[in-house]
Amino acid sequence: MFIGKIIKCLWTIGLLVSVGARAQGPAAAPQTPVASTLPQGRDLSYYQDQAKLNSPLLKDYHNQARSNQLDSARIKAGYGPQVTGVSTNLYAPTIKGWGYDEAISNGTNLSELVTFTQRLVGKGNLNTQYDALRLQNQALDLSGKITEQDLKKTVTALYIAAYGSWQQYQFDQDVMQLLAGEEKILQELTEKGVYRQTDYLTFRVTLQQQALDLAQAKMQYQNDFATLNYNCGLQDTSFGAINEPVLDPVTWLDPQSTVYYQQFQVDSLVIRNNDALIDYGYKAKVSLYADAGYESSLALDPYKNFGASVGINVTVPIYDGRQKKMQHGKVALSELTRQNYRDYFTHQYNQQVAQLLQQLHSTQGLIDQANEQSRYTKALIEANRKLLATGDVKIADYIIAIGNYMNTQHIITLNTVNKLQIINQINYWNRK
Repeated sequence: MFIGKIIKCLWTIGLLVSVGARAQGPAAAPQTPVASTLPQGRDLSYYQDQAKLNSPLLKDYHNQARSNQLDSARIKAGYGPQVTGVSTNLYAPTIKGWGYDEAISNGTNLSELVTFTQRLVGKGNLNTQYDALRLQNQALDLSGKITEQDLKKTVTALYIAAYGSWQQYQFDQDVMQLLAGEEKILQELTEKGVYRQTDYLTFRVTLQQQALDLAQAKMQYQNDFATLNYNCGLQDTSFGAINEPVLDPVTWLDPQSTVYYQQFQVDSLVIRNNDALIDYGYKAKVSLYADAGYESSLALDPYKNFGASVGINVTVPIYDGRQKKMQHGKVALSELTRQNYRDYFTHQYNQQVAQLLQQLHSTQGLIDQANEQSRYTKALIEANRKLLATGDVKIADYIIAIGNYMNTQHIITLNTVNKLQIINQINYWNRK
C-alpha cells in the first residue's frame, strides 16, 4: 500500500509537470515501444520440445531403464557358471608344549582351490524374474509419457499466459496510438476555444493513464515470457511478438484409452508377477559345485595332496510359520487397492472432462457476446471521432465510449485465454 501511494504521488507530479509544459506550448505525443520479432520457429511446439529435452526427470527415467537392462544381464550371468579362486593358509606353531591342539589345527593347513558352482533354476522362474524387470521398464516408460504430458500442459499454460499478455499489450498499444492522435486534434480545438481547458486536461489524464497501462502490460508480458523460458530451461530475455498457440482439437476419449489408465494395467501385471515370485521363492533350490587344487596339512606326503571334489546342494522349504500365505495376502490387498484407485480415476475422469467441456461452451458463448458488443462500441467510437473534429461531442462521452471498448476487449482477451487454458486441460486428460 505504501509503494502504491508513492507511485500515485509520482504519477500526479508527472501529470502536473506535463500540464505545465502543455500550457507553454505543444508537446510530443507519448511514444509507444516498438516490439522486435522473436526468432523464427519459436512457436508452442518449440518450447514443448525444449522442455522435454532439458528435463532432468526424463533423463533420470531413461537412465533407470538402462540400469534395468544391466540388471537383466546380471541375473542371466548370476545363473551361469561361477568360478572362484580360494586361498587359505594357516600355520599354528607349538612352542615348548604351548599352542593350539594339533588335532584341531593340524599345525599347518594350506588350501589353494579353484571352485565351480552352478545354480539350477527352472525356465519359468527365470522368465518371471525377467518379467519383473521388463515391467519396471514399462512403468518407467509410462512414467516418462505422463511426465511429458505434465510438461506439455505446464509449458502450454505458460505459453498461453504469455500470449494473452502479448495480446493485451498490443491492444493497449493500439489504444495509445488512437488517443495520441486524438490528443493533437483536441489540443488545436482547445486553443480555438471549441473545448474548455478542463476538457482537454480530462483527456490528457486519460492519455497518461493509458501510458501507464501500456507500460504495465509490457512488464507483464516480459515477466510471463521470462517465466516460460525459465520453465523450459532456456535463457532468453528478448522482447517480441509471440505466435498464437496451435492446440490439438478437443476430443473425449474413453478413460481406458488414455495414458493414465495404462498405469493401472501395468500395476496389475506387476502385482501378478510379484505373486508368482512368491511361489518360486518357496520351490526347492538345487546347485552343483566342484573344486580342484591343493589342500594339505604338510603332515604326510604333502606333494601328493593335489585333488578335486564334486557335490550337490539341495534346499527344500518345509515350514516357515505360514509366511507364504501372509505374503500372498499382502499381494491380494495390493490388487484391491489398485482396483479402488482405478475405479476412482474412471469416475473422476468422466466428471472432469464433462465439466471442462461445459466451461468451454460457456466461455465461447461469452466471447461471442463480447465480440458483438465490441462491434457496437467500436462503431460508437468512430462516430464520436467524427463529431470530435467539429466539437459536437462531449469529451466525457468520448472517454466513456473508449473505456467501454477497452473493457469489452479486456473481457475478450481474458476469456480467449481461459478458452485456450480449458482446451489445454482437456487435451491433458485425453492423451493416448
